[in-house]
Amino acid sequence: MNRAIFFDRDGTVNVEVDFLTSPQDLILLPGAADAVREATAMGFKTIVITNQSGIARGLLTETQLGDIHSELKRQLELQGAHLDAIYYCPHHPGDGTDSYRATCDCRKPNIGMLTKAAAEFELDLKSSFVIGDRMRDVEAARNAGATPILVLTGYGEEEVRISREQGAPLPHVANSIFEAMQQVKRIAQQEQFSPSH
Repeated sequence: MNRAIFFDRDGTVNVEVDFLTSPQDLILLPGAADAVREATAMGFKTIVITNQSGIARGLLTETQLGDIHSELKRQLELQGAHLDAIYYCPHHPGDGTDSYRATCDCRKPNIGMLTKAAAEFELDLKSSFVIGDRMRDVEAARNAGATPILVLTGYGEEEVRISREQGAPLPHVANSIFEAMQQVKRIAQQEQFSPSH
């Protein structure tokens, strides 16, 4: 079985933009390419999972989203970083029309994107990690049995504040995607040398 690092996209890998609709507006966060390279070097599959309800809302098409993801891969590859896959959810339960207005199993915190990746890449989700800036990323990780790491970029600081006010348990927290990968390394080393392994 393989292991994966599942990266949220907006606010985690690239700068948060309210409904990113153009490749020209995609800017990688500092350390993003380093983090993806680190994940690959550690033997993880590198996979982006992203809610993209802008499609349901009519703000962009799946073709335009494909162009954005091509640009994301291009910018990462310029820095020697490779993504194995990108999965997205185009749905929204209340907004939009046609088939995109739907309650689905792929919109985080549901785990449809993770289970699809697990089937296609033969992943052990319990040995995998989810890194993101929203509590829905954390919940998706927990729902799938993976380890969550919340980053303070994007909406992360606000999510931490709300979680603490509500007394909700917080996962591992990191300042950035790169620091999150350093936590992955420490956790993986601890698991390697634990008595159960």
